[in-house]
Amino acid sequence: MFIGRERELSKLNKMYQSEMFEFAVLYGRRRVGKTTLIREFMRDKEGIFYMSIEGTKKENLQGLSKAVLFQNELQENTAQFLDFEALLVYIDALARKGDRMIIAIDEYPYLAASYPSISSMLQSHIDNCWKDSKLFFILCGSSMSFMEDQVLGYKSPLYGRRTAQFKIHPFTFFEARKMLAAFSREEQAILYGATGGIPEYLSRISVKLSVHENLTQLFFEESGRLFEEPVNLMKQELKEPMSYHSIISAIASGASKVNEIATKTGLETSGCSNQLSSLISLGIVCKETPITEPESSRKTLYRLADSMYVFWYRFVRPNISSISRGAGEQIYEAVVIPQLNDFMGEIFEEICQQYLFLPDVYETLPFPVGKVGHWWGNNPKKKCQEEIDLMSVYEDKLLIGECKWKNEKIGINVIEKLLERGELFSHKEKNYVIFSKSGFSGEVIEYASVNDNIRLIDFEEMCEEGNA
Repeated sequence: MFIGRERELSKLNKMYQSEMFEFAVLYGRRRVGKTTLIREFMRDKEGIFYMSIEGTKKENLQGLSKAVLFQNELQENTAQFLDFEALLVYIDALARKGDRMIIAIDEYPYLAASYPSISSMLQSHIDNCWKDSKLFFILCGSSMSFMEDQVLGYKSPLYGRRTAQFKIHPFTFFEARKMLAAFSREEQAILYGATGGIPEYLSRISVKLSVHENLTQLFFEESGRLFEEPVNLMKQELKEPMSYHSIISAIASGASKVNEIATKTGLETSGCSNQLSSLISLGIVCKETPITEPESSRKTLYRLADSMYVFWYRFVRPNISSISRGAGEQIYEAVVIPQLNDFMGEIFEEICQQYLFLPDVYETLPFPVGKVGHWWGNNPKKKCQEEIDLMSVYEDKLLIGECKWKNEKIGINVIEKLLERGELFSHKEKNYVIFSKSGFSGEVIEYASVNDNIRLIDFEEMCEEGNA
């Protein structure tokens, strides 16, 4: 059953209806569902689909030849084109017939690596033949840096030819819930956090097992689907992954500044910065500055952008040997369960940000929220560092939020601290929102009822709104 990607699928179908040449570029990290989206789009449409392989020019020519020549035949056939130019000339002939046809090449970076001239050749055929046809051409890839630089980038031969581009992201919590309907809302959040919202990982969750049984089987058994997943992904993307593992481990354990990460890993600061840039391009790490500061701010911090990596590097990697010896279940009970609420703290902050952008919720916000992020800085009165979970700025207006994933109701002290932090800013209008996993005390509810600039949202309400 196909779940999610409604916007992307709708856009692709609208493009298909144009009856003009279309060139769509899809990219995103591995396992995020790009191929599934393409196959769903191509269902019941005439088209050719080829999955490039990490092999030689000859192997990819054989594979693409077979896809183009025999896509509707089940029997084995060894015929192939002499070279890629002959293959593209054949596609020219198909395009001139005037029929609507889709040609999709998945994992294009592998094809381009095996034959670097292919991008220039595609550009020539697009300009000289395909742009005046009804051909619907798709290039897709998991190497985000390659797709952004070598397909979409200014120096690429294909620059300016695409008619649409789609960066395919992991599911939000509200999208992932559709794959987790058999579990409670809290369990859905935990499973979303541990899998990072990656559709392929979510599909491995069994409704016959509890949350703890699922996570144990996925991560804490040597045969588990996700037991070595980050290691395997890094091997595919990076030539020397060992130092990258150390950097990610350092961030997962709390290091957030370049000098802290370098100290924990024993790497030179300059080398550490270069490797952080590579991890950012892969979507594993992200760089943050306080939302009120420019990106060039010296207050830059680094954190893991993928919560599956957070889970794995925090709980699995330090215990690989014990898990390999069959002690995974004991590790899960002794290490993971006591820290699960703490792990879910940052996950809940992300879910709260996603909630603000639900269409029905967005319309109720005090101003048109753009960028939402964190804030941290000095409190000159108390002479200490302060942090704010969620903040957005619009002209002279602020939205300031607190996100609490705790098993007890929020008390009045949380409002008092949030209002105190709001006094650090001189904006004329300040709006406050407090998110709670477990609801609010009567005192908090009464206080918010007589203060229009304070909004209380519990997890149950968030999930109900997400169902709308």
